[in-house]
Amino acid sequence: MTEAFVSVIFVLGGFFGFILLIILIRSFRTLNEYERGVIFRLGKFVAVKGPGLIILVPIIDKMVKLSLRTIAMDVPSQDIITKDNVSVKVNAVVYFRVVDPNRAIIQVEDYMYATSLISQTTLRTVTGQAELDSLLSHREMINTKLKDLIDLETEPWGIKVLSVSLKNVDLPAEMIRAMSRQAEAERDKRAKIINSEGEFMSAQKLAEAAEILGKHDNALQLRYLQVMTEIAAEKNSTLIVPLPMEIMNYFKKVTDSLDKNKS
Repeated sequence: MTEAFVSVIFVLGGFFGFILLIILIRSFRTLNEYERGVIFRLGKFVAVKGPGLIILVPIIDKMVKLSLRTIAMDVPSQDIITKDNVSVKVNAVVYFRVVDPNRAIIQVEDYMYATSLISQTTLRTVTGQAELDSLLSHREMINTKLKDLIDLETEPWGIKVLSVSLKNVDLPAEMIRAMSRQAEAERDKRAKIINSEGEFMSAQKLAEAAEILGKHDNALQLRYLQVMTEIAAEKNSTLIVPLPMEIMNYFKKVTDSLDKNKS
């Protein structure tokens, strides 16, 4: 009987000793450089510890571990109506990190989920107050406004928003076709303006050239000869010889004198 009792005591002692050993081993925790541990003792906040070796009081202490690295969170696509009544879908990405582990654990139940909801609602609000042209051409301004508003909301939770970037602005097919027609019309407008400016400059240069040639009687004749030389260089079978204006003026004077004599 005594031997059986001793055996039972030995087994129970070994069992409780094994459990105690496990508890002691679990009292030692190791945190990486980018991790912090929020320590609660009997449910009350004690301190934020880490990185390195952390020793917890068995059964009494509880540690909640979280990372201080930058988190990239994708904000799902949101259906919005812009200020100029255009229905679009927008999504974004938010970069943030935990700067105060104490508040990130105590002040909010799930800081990741809460930050995601704040980002979605802020994205809908800001983009809904902007016009479509601003969403497409002034993204930096929209990103800055989103960052400031989200950071203001998450600051009590110990969250620091580093940046916010709009990823995509999905337009309806009808709007894409309308914008394509608008861009095409704008290109046609620019082409016509450039063509008219070229015609205007060409007319100016021709007027200046005519004015210079008109001041010298032989200049026009020399220009005729130069044109004939250029035509002959092409080895054409047909040669156009322009008549000097003096000959045409002579025939005009003769015609006028004959008309006067008849009358």
